[in-house]
Amino acid sequence: MNFLENENIIEIDDEVSSEYEAAKILREYPTDTVILNNVKGFDIPIISGICNTRAKIAKSINCEVSQITEKIINASDKPIKVDEFTDFSDYETSEADLNKIPILTHYKRDGGAYITAGVVFARDPETGIQNASIHRMMVLDNKRLAIRIVPRNLYTYFQKAQKIGKDLEIAIAIGMDPAILLASTTSIPIDYNEMDVANAFKDSNLELIKTPNGLEIPKADIILEGKISVTETTPEGPFVDLTDTYDIIRDQPVITLSKMHIVKENPYYHAIIPAGFEHKLLQGLPQEPRIYKSVKNAVPTVETVVLTEGGCCWLHAAISINKQTEGDGKNAIMAALSAHPSLKHAIVVDTDVDVFDPQDVEYAVATRVKADKDIMIVPNVRGSSLDPVAESDGTTTKMGIDATKSFKNIEKFERVSFGE
Repeated sequence: MNFLENENIIEIDDEVSSEYEAAKILREYPTDTVILNNVKGFDIPIISGICNTRAKIAKSINCEVSQITEKIINASDKPIKVDEFTDFSDYETSEADLNKIPILTHYKRDGGAYITAGVVFARDPETGIQNASIHRMMVLDNKRLAIRIVPRNLYTYFQKAQKIGKDLEIAIAIGMDPAILLASTTSIPIDYNEMDVANAFKDSNLELIKTPNGLEIPKADIILEGKISVTETTPEGPFVDLTDTYDIIRDQPVITLSKMHIVKENPYYHAIIPAGFEHKLLQGLPQEPRIYKSVKNAVPTVETVVLTEGGCCWLHAAISINKQTEGDGKNAIMAALSAHPSLKHAIVVDTDVDVFDPQDVEYAVATRVKADKDIMIVPNVRGSSLDPVAESDGTTTKMGIDATKSFKNIEKFERVSFGE
């Protein structure tokens, strides 16, 4: 993991169990990069927290925190095809055996041990276009996993495989650069390849490996090959999701693994803690460009959109605009809520408020909001399936807060400390 150079890393040498104990320790370091060097019964150390802050993600894609949205938009709009390939000479290859990997069991009610940082690579059975996406995968035995698939690109590929009655070939890569993980979570058209987005993030310096089953994947510490069965399902879950609450048990497809490739020198098993900042940021950051584009159509002077960590990087947005006319704030709210259906609460502020600072956003709400005029309530709309207060039919109530300055008596809102 060359990208860890110059990072402050906490290394723990005490023996820890992969069942509950490791996860408990990692939760004590929510924004640190941690290595557990001595995992009971395993030769491979555990690493966590490689992308649990915006600063780490910004560094991986060579930009400032405030430029992450712009960088994602540019890479998604102008992906660069990868033309550099390497081989498996750095790997030891064997029959798949999950018992050799320190996969964590995180909480007492979990359905089992879960791979949480595995990027699944697959090809469209009809077009041959490749997709990469992160999925949680529950261990069933040493060669089988249950995979949670939601209706996105991999789900579409899986449905096509079901129609032709042929199991879907996949590779699972664990232990990669944060830029590649971010690219794997971007919202791009189904005929785009996420690795071309990653290549744009990496300034055309990304190398891929061609796996024996025909997939092109980046170098990772652990690579698993297998197939998603188009006929076999099994109960998957419970699993702690973004909101730090349990997701329900569902029947999900089964993966049967064949081969395992582990890098020869200093392999790590990357574990993402459920509902931790790494989980939230990787799922939420790629949605910020979509909200930004929608708000920009309504309010061209939008500056920044942030899905806040306090809102699980999913349910709450803070939006900064350079307000030009009365009503801009409410237009921004409506555009944001429509762009990201899971968004529950949106707060719009002026550019003198730092949307990355919860205290500054609260200041804007405290000093610039008149509740009867500046708060919008939208009842009975579709929300997030992760929202514990949503109704059984998926509907919820959404709220927008216009915390921008009124142009009436605007001098009353001048922040004195911002002056000379």
